[in-house]
Amino acid sequence: MTTPMSTRAPAGGVSDDPLAVAADAENAAIFTYGVITAFVAAARRRTVAENAAEHRARRDEIDRAIVAAGDTPPLPAAGYTLPVEVTGPESAARAALAAEEDCARAYRALLEKAGNETGRRIGVDGLTESAVRAAGWRAALRETPVTVAFPGSPVDG
Repeated sequence: MTTPMSTRAPAGGVSDDPLAVAADAENAAIFTYGVITAFVAAARRRTVAENAAEHRARRDEIDRAIVAAGDTPPLPAAGYTLPVEVTGPESAARAALAAEEDCARAYRALLEKAGNETGRRIGVDGLTESAVRAAGWRAALRETPVTVAFPGSPVDG
C-alpha cells in the first residue's frame, strides 16, 4: 500500500468519505507513476504517461464531485512511501501494480458505500479502469493469472 510520507491529515481532517479516500488513492497513484517514470524501460514510458494522465483525469472528476457535494477535496501529500523500493524496471512495475490495486480497493469501497448515482458511476468506472491497468502490469511481470476474480477485494493482492 502506498502511504503518505507525512502524518498530516487530509485537508478536511481524517476522512471516511469514500470519495475522499478514492481521491487520496488517485493522488498516491499519480505520485507513484511520477517516480517510476525514471525506472521503466523506454518502451513502457508511453504506458506510464498514459496511466498517469488517466489517474489525474479520474482524480479531477472525483474532486469535482466532492466540490459539487459541498465539501473540499483532499490535498495530495507532499510525498508518499511506496510499498517497494523502486530500483529498476521490475520493481517499478510492482509499484505500479500496487498503486492500481490500492485504487481498486478504494473504488470497491466507494461502490459499497455510494449513496447516489454519481458515486456509483465513479466507483464502477474507477474500479474497471484500475483492474484493466493492474492486469497490464501483471502481464508485464509475467504473473498468472493476469486478472483477479474480484478486483478491489482484500484477496486481490
